[in-house]
Amino acid sequence: MSDNVADTIFDIIAKEANIERGKITLESTLKDLEIQSLDAVQILFEIEDHFKITMPDRDPNFDTESVKGLVDTVHKLLAAQAATPPPSNG
Repeated sequence: MSDNVADTIFDIIAKEANIERGKITLESTLKDLEIQSLDAVQILFEIEDHFKITMPDRDPNFDTESVKGLVDTVHKLLAAQAATPPPSNG
């Protein structure tokens, strides 16, 4: 099964942190990949921008330290977004 969310996140991490995409796995943490905190912030911004979501900041229910955590968080947020009807315009 191909996971577009994971693929996109891998691409964003590779681009923003300037590392080879092949080095990134779901098991990687941002620390493992030697991603600086400034790059990590930029990665989160890019993910938010791409998926039109807002990443939780320091929320204990979400893991934004690992690649798998980022992918899971985006899946959860997209699912929540899909379940919420858009505000009606009157």
